[in-house]
Amino acid sequence: MSEAAAAPVRAGRWSIGALGVLALALGTLQSVLEPALPQLQRELGVSPAEGALIGNTLLITGAVVAPVAGKLGDRSGGKRVLVRLMAVVSAGGLLAGLAPNLPVLLLGQVLQGVMVGALPLSFILVRKHLTAAESRLAIGLVMALFTGGGMVGTLIAGPLAEGLSWHWMFVLPTFAIIVTTVVVARLLPHDPPVRPESGIDWPGVVLLSGTLLVFMLGLVRVTGAGLSPLAAGAVAAAVAALATGWVVVERRAAAPMVDLRMLARPAMWHACVLTLVVTAGFGMVTFLLPQLFALPADGYGFGFGTTDIGLLLLPGAVAGAVSDSVGGIAARRFGLRAVLVVGALVTMATAIALAALHTAAWQLVLAKVLTAIAAGVGNTALLTRAATAVETEDTGIATGLLMVTRVIGIAVGVQVGGALLDADVDPATGLPAESAFVTGFVVAGLVAASALLVIRFTKKGTHA
Repeated sequence: MSEAAAAPVRAGRWSIGALGVLALALGTLQSVLEPALPQLQRELGVSPAEGALIGNTLLITGAVVAPVAGKLGDRSGGKRVLVRLMAVVSAGGLLAGLAPNLPVLLLGQVLQGVMVGALPLSFILVRKHLTAAESRLAIGLVMALFTGGGMVGTLIAGPLAEGLSWHWMFVLPTFAIIVTTVVVARLLPHDPPVRPESGIDWPGVVLLSGTLLVFMLGLVRVTGAGLSPLAAGAVAAAVAALATGWVVVERRAAAPMVDLRMLARPAMWHACVLTLVVTAGFGMVTFLLPQLFALPADGYGFGFGTTDIGLLLLPGAVAGAVSDSVGGIAARRFGLRAVLVVGALVTMATAIALAALHTAAWQLVLAKVLTAIAAGVGNTALLTRAATAVETEDTGIATGLLMVTRVIGIAVGVQVGGALLDADVDPATGLPAESAFVTGFVVAGLVAASALLVIRFTKKGTHA
């Protein structure tokens, strides 16, 4: 076969633009939930911990899809897998838009969670069909539009949920995903599948998703339903058994979903522990702030609707997007250790301050901005450090491991925040007591403080 015949078909501007618009629609669908979560809890009649599950089911799916998306793309062709994943996402968006109750909405969120695989597949396709220089520009465009979609979703969730119904905030972005997927399928050249060196670790995928799901559901049941010590112990035993089974499978798999042997390297396990701590504290604050915004103004809340909450959360979304892009630069300029220490101190001080100062909306807005900056810079710095601390051929494994850790940390923080609100309810109103928020902010601050201990005891792994 001649060199010309073997060369991949180049993608045109319109097909790359369609990938970017698809990323924009996906970012929008992913982000509509945060400002609208209090409204969803009211209309569905669910507790804060059950509400936390709505977003966490998407995160759980994303955590298990992310490591296998690239392998699926190699096995069957990136374009084909991307289109199929978008069909699943579209089904989930439409199901969520028609959901009459919490279980159906949770199923819709599970299906939507496979959107996490769209970004790595898009990057693979861009790299296959463009030159190296063009690929860098195209990847930047896709990432920027995905981030921009997050801001769009934060803004439109309120007008759609309050002007029409919360169902429409899922349906409209889903329509955009369907249309852009059709355009991508028509315009983007096919990429031939390649013979994979190994199969996909489906047992690992099932066991990790089961571990996370049982943990989240168990936390809801223990805090909300007041399970007996025996039942709570059974839940803990089930989580431990699933987690142990997952570790055993991953250690024996020829091509594990998450290469746990990578954790034997100090730089990697240091980065994973720190990522887990940083994201857990940030996840708690991220969940608690909209809940506090939405509580009635005749008490200690603010009585804001979904539209107002979206506007108040927008500065934090912008700050997070900017900080995500400068974390690696900050680590090179000031050193990874300095970046992590400052980020942990900022998060700790902000969370502890919120425990005492949460009577004005600007205090909460500022807190979201500060914690978003600290988490964004810290996570990106850790990701960059991990990527450069391993061999080139292990970069994908290392970054994938950190991305899974990041998702798990956020999910755990959100669920713990919901559990704390469920555990301290005012009997007169049926709403979380102010002390529940105080406890939540203090716990978030202590989690951030624990990062300082981790940094202290992993000195060598946190030097730039």
